[in-house]
Amino acid sequence: MQIFRHIPATLQSPCALAIGNFDGLHLGHQALLSKLIQVAKTQHLISAVITFEPHPREFFTPESAPTRLCSLREKLEHFAAAGVERVYVCRFNQSFAKVTADEFMQNILRHALNTQAVLVGEDFRFGAKRAGSIQDFVQSGFNLISLPQVDSSQGNNEGTRVSSTRVRMALAAGNLQEASSLLGRPYSMSGKVVHGAKRGRELGYPTANVHMRHERPALSGVYAVKLDGLPSVANLGIRPTIVGVPKLLLEVNVLDFSEDLYGQHVRVEFLHKIRDEMKFDNLDALKTQIGKDVAVARRFFAAS
Repeated sequence: MQIFRHIPATLQSPCALAIGNFDGLHLGHQALLSKLIQVAKTQHLISAVITFEPHPREFFTPESAPTRLCSLREKLEHFAAAGVERVYVCRFNQSFAKVTADEFMQNILRHALNTQAVLVGEDFRFGAKRAGSIQDFVQSGFNLISLPQVDSSQGNNEGTRVSSTRVRMALAAGNLQEASSLLGRPYSMSGKVVHGAKRGRELGYPTANVHMRHERPALSGVYAVKLDGLPSVANLGIRPTIVGVPKLLLEVNVLDFSEDLYGQHVRVEFLHKIRDEMKFDNLDALKTQIGKDVAVARRFFAAS
């Protein structure tokens, strides 16, 4: 998969292009990408995606922007897994925010990316002040493929729209089963295992410290997880019991495992919430609770 960190100055090969933020790559996004691959293959086009970094709401209102479901790298990993051939990461800054809907269609889509088919969701808005809509693509002569919303088919949520907002709400509430049903897979984070302060080893529970690019994750607490398929227990938070400057960390204790993971890029799947993060009076109390957390995780995996 080719990745462009800018819009190329030279005309590109003809492409079918999906446009969006794609935060979380939920079932609705997956349906759009599946259609993209199908259209590109049928029409002998390059399958391409435009996404924006940062999220426009992070640019305009950083204090109230939604939490990120996936980092840019994780998003690119999902695109590659879906079979996308080319990704354009469009830097969302003051200059790009002023690009009108017509300039976006003509200068970027038509004259730079050679877009032969546009794929978006039915409520897609674009251009300065979000003035453009899907009707503008049709009026400008683009072959538009607009996909309707994807509805959930799970329990009490049957018939409700799948969205990144609903995924965030489910994760914040600790409802990992609902989040998984909206994503079509367990929620996960990926990152490189880096050296930490070795606190877990001192407590008798060595952990893999996974470097995160999530400054404001959609969830926190202690979880039963799988690290590259290995049953584990993870703490995602600031470790309030440990003295020092609070720092967001994802620490994973892989059960019954002693091999070296340093330097490896791993994926952590969140499967079951055990508890919220807590502050303990001392390290002995923390160690006792970690033992209880490990026991809960073992029971969860035994029953799975």
